[in-house]
Amino acid sequence: MSQLSTKHLLGIKDLKADDLRLILSTAQKFKEIINRPIKKVPTLRDITVANLFFENSTRTRVSFELAQKRLSADVVNFSASASSVKKGETLLDTVNNILAMKVDMVVMRHPSPGAPHFLAKHINANIINAGDGTHEHPTQALLDAFSIEERIGNLEGKKVLIVGDIMHSRVALSNIFCLKKLGAEVKLCGPPTLIPKDIESLGISVELNIQKALQWCDVANVLRIQLERQQTKYFPSLREYANFYGVNMERLNKLEKEILILHPGPINRGVEITSDVADSSQSIILDQVENGVAIRMAVLFLLANRTID
Repeated sequence: MSQLSTKHLLGIKDLKADDLRLILSTAQKFKEIINRPIKKVPTLRDITVANLFFENSTRTRVSFELAQKRLSADVVNFSASASSVKKGETLLDTVNNILAMKVDMVVMRHPSPGAPHFLAKHINANIINAGDGTHEHPTQALLDAFSIEERIGNLEGKKVLIVGDIMHSRVALSNIFCLKKLGAEVKLCGPPTLIPKDIESLGISVELNIQKALQWCDVANVLRIQLERQQTKYFPSLREYANFYGVNMERLNKLEKEILILHPGPINRGVEITSDVADSSQSIILDQVENGVAIRMAVLFLLANRTID
């Protein structure tokens, strides 16, 4: 298989395991390219990509833009805060106006779940979901899987723990779909108030005791407490959360093994993870950032229907 089964990347749920493997293997080739002295290739020099970010973003936006420029695409950056959206323009009108300028691909982050899916039904350009509300964040899940396999090999049979604010995390859902399709076992841990009801129907398990959860896993993906999305109090205080669910060196030292630590960022140091863990040799947080560019290059390349040598 040298082409994706879809013309969009709307979510991991829509992809086949073969699609995931193709993206990961293509990203490996691009990682080699971006570590050369000359990091740029002319692969997408006839493609124009619009980055539409209706929510604040640093890592994802910069990573996508860097991936596009490494592939020699023409890039248009759109920020909702400085646009006609503020004057009442609809999402579809905004995108159609941009497409009238002959844009081939759209990378979009939006606060409303399903916004990229809506666009995909109405416009012809390739759509890449860079995060839609609390729904999915597919490229984050792909770069997480890539980073894990780079360190400990094939995900088949590996035990991955996702700990933190599951309820408000688009990263969690995309990771669950991705890890399951690649053969990993997945367990969730966090306050009961931050774990969605019926989440176990996705074929995963829940452990409320952080020490037991860490002892079970090979990899722990630590999620940020998303206070900006929480309309009510889900736990007494950040200090209380850190005491009961924070990943710290004391907890890791009690384990009978060494586990891999991931975090999608931004990090609330001292809350969900301590600095000594985030900066330790067990952490691959900076690898995730580097691998994000390779994964996004792979996605852009494959959606543009370029074939691999």
